[in-house]
Amino acid sequence: MTNNTPEKNKTSTPEKEFSEKLTFRDYLIATEEKAHQPLPFWRLVAPLLVQVGLILGVPSQAVYTEMAGKSVILQTLPTDVSNLLEGSALSFDYNISRPQTLRRLPGWRDWVRQNSRRNGRIIQGSTLYVILQEQRSLNRQFNSPFDDRFTSDRPKVDNLNSAVPLAWKPVSISSDLPMYLSNNQVALKGNYQNGSINYGLENYYVSQAQREQIDYDLFQAQQNQRARRRPILVRVKVDSQGNATPTSMWIGDRNYNF
Repeated sequence: MTNNTPEKNKTSTPEKEFSEKLTFRDYLIATEEKAHQPLPFWRLVAPLLVQVGLILGVPSQAVYTEMAGKSVILQTLPTDVSNLLEGSALSFDYNISRPQTLRRLPGWRDWVRQNSRRNGRIIQGSTLYVILQEQRSLNRQFNSPFDDRFTSDRPKVDNLNSAVPLAWKPVSISSDLPMYLSNNQVALKGNYQNGSINYGLENYYVSQAQREQIDYDLFQAQQNQRARRRPILVRVKVDSQGNATPTSMWIGDRNYNF
């Protein structure tokens, strides 16, 4: 005779009956079937989208800076123009890249104190912001080191005139991005590396056509002793965060757009 007391019925639940029927072999089979199921489409696409975003992030930052940034003129150190072009890359050595130039500015000592080790050495990769101020005079005249008699049958470069802008003047140093600046000022972001300040503007790759034109013009400049060692001016666009991208340069009074 079967005993159908309430106590026995209460202990016999569907979950308990299912667990008694499920064996370890059934668990292994179910696990293997789940492992062979195809991944959802979004799980395949998501990593690809992340990688594409990282790849496009760098050029998109440069495009944004060029479109929304403020035009600033930087000056390189006087150098032999024949050393400007190395292969397909232009190499610029700016005067604001040298600590010897920046240490005279307000804020330099505070920045060094905040970013130095106990032995007094500046920590590699330390960030600073150089505050640059526009210079008013825009009519400085240069005698061209190029002779148009040799360029009449060559493609014209972007601009050739005697009006060359003045380089913006560094006026102070800051460890943090300044919140407020005058309309004629901008904060340029740099990083300390191996004894100099790197702004990400030191090297710029040019096309084959530009390289040939620059090579030809530099050859002419070398014929003029006075023009062989002179500062190169570089126009850059600086965004609100201090990031910059080069847009053109002057060798003498000849302008090249990048």
